[in-house]
Amino acid sequence: MTPVLSPNTQAILLLTAPLIAGRRSAASDLLSPGEYKRLARHLREIQRQPADLLSPDAAEILRACQPVIDESRLQKLLARGFLLSQVIERWQARAIWVVSRADPEYPRRLKALLREDAPAVLYGCGDMALIETGGLAVVGSRHVDDALIDYTMEVGRLAARAGRTLVSGGAKGIDQAAMRGALEGGGKVCGVLADSLEKTTMNREHRNLLLNGQLVLISPYDPSAGFNVGNAMQRNKLIYALADTSLVVSSDLNKGGTWAGAVEQLDKLKFVPVFIRSTGESSAGLDGLRKKGALPWPNPQDVDSFEDVFNVAIPPPTASPQVGFALFSNEEPTSDDAKPTTSVTCGVAPVHQAESEPPTPVDVISDAQPPEPALEESPSAKPEAVVPRDEAKEPPQPESTPAEVLFAAVRAAIQQLLSAPMKDAEVAAALDVSSTQAKAWLQRLVDEDLVEKRKRPVVYVVKEKQLFD
Repeated sequence: MTPVLSPNTQAILLLTAPLIAGRRSAASDLLSPGEYKRLARHLREIQRQPADLLSPDAAEILRACQPVIDESRLQKLLARGFLLSQVIERWQARAIWVVSRADPEYPRRLKALLREDAPAVLYGCGDMALIETGGLAVVGSRHVDDALIDYTMEVGRLAARAGRTLVSGGAKGIDQAAMRGALEGGGKVCGVLADSLEKTTMNREHRNLLLNGQLVLISPYDPSAGFNVGNAMQRNKLIYALADTSLVVSSDLNKGGTWAGAVEQLDKLKFVPVFIRSTGESSAGLDGLRKKGALPWPNPQDVDSFEDVFNVAIPPPTASPQVGFALFSNEEPTSDDAKPTTSVTCGVAPVHQAESEPPTPVDVISDAQPPEPALEESPSAKPEAVVPRDEAKEPPQPESTPAEVLFAAVRAAIQQLLSAPMKDAEVAAALDVSSTQAKAWLQRLVDEDLVEKRKRPVVYVVKEKQLFD
């Protein structure tokens, strides 16, 4: 829990959050996600951050933001300090924490995959570390029969036996069945709620699980917010982004949140593989997802076969207007702080700046630190990638492509990490990339015979050279 909110998070809450303190507040003037995205981008461009809007020289900064958001509107929102203090006290009494994109604790997976479309604020209760563990996302319809409930609970139990976190949405039906199966099996669960976070965390059944680190509940919406269809649809991408692979147990055809979220993954985002239930009575919805490229769930019966599900690769996602991740392509990686993405939500053209981030591990999108000025480098001035010692003695090779230069650095970094065995999730965390990207890199090193993949548990380690190699 974060008992003291950072100044940046306080400013973001004042601008975007309804701050419901036991009653519903008027929210007509709140910045929408698209409006806040424009404001955050503008603040980066003028070398400012949200906290500066609360500083002594805020008047000048607010005037500088006038072309993006009306100055008087910002002033009105930022004047809600007393209401903010009330809701903070309420959240702390219920062990609800709050992080914003400006905080280092904000989930790296969401920043890396959703970039500027990652929620400006996340509310939660429970162990924040669970959010970064990946695992299996299980989604499905609210209204299903007992046979599907039993089937889904068994999937959750298997995830628990395998030591994999289960990620789901907390809705009745399939979501709750998967989460309950995993929790009853002693496993870890990350619930991404669309509404009623405060009410859910106060449930006696959940309280001990939250306190003992077995369960974490998060939401991009105010802890007191009620159900909203739009919110439920929007949070689906968070479920997939926080997982390593996914299973759709049931779905309607061409309607509903489950269908919309799965189609978005298959057609556009491609964060993780999408499996569909392959046993029992099928449905038009599952058949429709299969035609769009969803994979049949292999129905693993033990831990080893369950782990194999996490080794299924997906084609690299192509850049989209909303979401892009340069390391998946042959393009050189860039920081969104230097080159913001284009967004169809806001219709804002990308702003290209001759600035770059320092070469230290940083968040892909952060509202906290404005970019540091840097000299624009020509391709010939770029530093050479570090290569393993054994490769240094090889004769000069033809000039490498940017992709080859990038992977040479990746190869060296991973070989250094894998001097001791590590899981793919641990490699992903160390490199600050998604598990899908880490797996693709690890598999390439396995194919190059540089890294060994071991089972029980599945770990990777640098392959030892034989004496007469």
